[in-house]
Amino acid sequence: MAEATAFWTIAPGRGELRREALRAPGPDEVLVEARFSGISRGTERLVHHGLVPASQHGPMRAPFQAGAFSFPVKYGYSSVGVVMAGPTGLQGERVFCLHPHQDRYVVPADAVTLVPAELPDARAVLAANMEAALNGLWDGAPRIGDRIAVVGAGVVGALAAALAGRLPGVRVELIDVDPAKEAVARSLAVPFRLPAMATGEADLVIHASGSSDGLALALDLAGFEATVLELSWYGDQPVRAPLGEAFHSRRLTLRSSQVGAVAGARRARRSRRERLSLALELLIDARFDALLAPAVPFVRLPEVMSGLMTGPSDVMCQLVAYR
Repeated sequence: MAEATAFWTIAPGRGELRREALRAPGPDEVLVEARFSGISRGTERLVHHGLVPASQHGPMRAPFQAGAFSFPVKYGYSSVGVVMAGPTGLQGERVFCLHPHQDRYVVPADAVTLVPAELPDARAVLAANMEAALNGLWDGAPRIGDRIAVVGAGVVGALAAALAGRLPGVRVELIDVDPAKEAVARSLAVPFRLPAMATGEADLVIHASGSSDGLALALDLAGFEATVLELSWYGDQPVRAPLGEAFHSRRLTLRSSQVGAVAGARRARRSRRERLSLALELLIDARFDALLAPAVPFVRLPEVMSGLMTGPSDVMCQLVAYR
């Protein structure tokens, strides 16, 4: 039986590469050889440090996760590779799969999505993040001419701001406490603001900072009867939200958005597969390369993951290269 190598988190803040058996694909399965995967710092940091609350062990389970959140666990959901064996129509095709960091894997054929010919392998790893941003905009339902504030210039926030900025007449501001994020915003052709310079009176505020301070700012920037869309996920960390003050007098709506289900406004007419295909198409734009950090070899992933998850970092999406 063939073997594969996968990254496992074996204790809070500590990971290792493990060899595991790799069975041959069945009639309706594919063998994928990975080219790149991407580290989603927000969710993977919580997993890497054991901060997934017990009540969410089921909902937060990734499609091909192995192990449990109490460790050891094999986790991740942004892999791009080439089909080496499988149905005739898929052999040799480049595909995206919601799979953990692993060099080769066997999955059902319907678990992979074709990568558009115009989309480079490396940028395609952003598909899962783009899905979250797309789903958020479906939930937030922005309108032509809206004033939109996006708080938190991480990968999902930056993608959401870039998508919103394509709508006619929309004024978008990408807001972050880190002035270095201005370079990313400039690459995406989105105006950048530090919190003190944000305009306010927004029709829609998208919060993606993952912090209580960011949520407080989002609520403060919302105009009368506006919507604050919460894209952050905090794991088991307590969250402070100032729901006193002007929250009620301004009749604000605080709404959650999570990528695990297609937004209700589209659920009757869009499958998760269709949403992912659209996310890949939306990435056919070289400006999104600004969100990718230079690739590191897969063999270095344990040390890279540990360093990336232990403190502040200017890395957006860390690429992992398998060849």
